[in-house]
Amino acid sequence: MEIWKKSRSFCKDIYKVTEDFPEGEKFGLVNQLRRASVSIPSNIAEGASRDSAKDFSRFLQIAIGSCYEIETQMLIANDLGFLSKEHLLDLRSKLEAIIKMT
Repeated sequence: MEIWKKSRSFCKDIYKVTEDFPEGEKFGLVNQLRRASVSIPSNIAEGASRDSAKDFSRFLQIAIGSCYEIETQMLIANDLGFLSKEHLLDLRSKLEAIIKMT
């Protein structure tokens, strides 16, 4: 599924950009962003394996929730100076595409 591929790529982008965050954020925003980004393709995959459209829909809702969680965390990271405006705009664009596909 294309959405699963895009969300995996987005997850990789989050891991790369958070490498440059301060060491003190290892268990803060870095951990939160990474866990939420892994949650998106994971929930899509788990939902796709379910037998009903209702189950799949529920897992897609969870994935969307993770998308909005990431958006908020990226904005906070930008506010704190950990994430550049350029990275923020690029990642938000990719995230919006994933949300629309969902």
